[in-house]
Amino acid sequence: MIRQRLRHLVLPLLSSAVLLVLATGAGWLVDGGAGAAGGAAGVALVTFSYALSSLAVAWADSVHPKLVMSVGLTTYITKFLLFGVVMFGVVDAGWGGIRTMAAAMIVATIGWVSAQVWWTFRDHRPQVSTPGD
Repeated sequence: MIRQRLRHLVLPLLSSAVLLVLATGAGWLVDGGAGAAGGAAGVALVTFSYALSSLAVAWADSVHPKLVMSVGLTTYITKFLLFGVVMFGVVDAGWGGIRTMAAAMIVATIGWVSAQVWWTFRDHRPQVSTPGD
C-alpha cells in the first residue's frame, strides 16, 4: 500500500543520480577533492531529505490520512533543524567544500522539485483510492 503512494519517487531519484554525477564532477573542477565531496554531499543530502519526507508522509497516509499533516510538519521541522546544525558545524570547521555543497543543494532542490512536478503533470492515473470509491 505504501509502494503505491511512492510512485512519484522514481523520476526524482533518477534526476538526483544524474545531478550527483554532474555536481561531483563540477565540484572537482572548481575546488578539487573537497569540491567534489561537497557537490556529492549536497545532492545526497537533498535526495535523502526529500525521500525521507515522502516515506514519512506515505507511511502516515497508510496508517490514517489525518496523520499526514502532523507527520509531514514534524518531519520537515526536524530535517531543517538538523540541516541548520550540520551546516553551522561545517561552516565553523572551515571545510573547503562548503561552497560547492551549498550550490549542489540549490541545484538538487530545483532538480528534485522539477522532476516531481513533471511527473505529477504527466501521471494521469488516480493517486490513491479510498475505501468506498
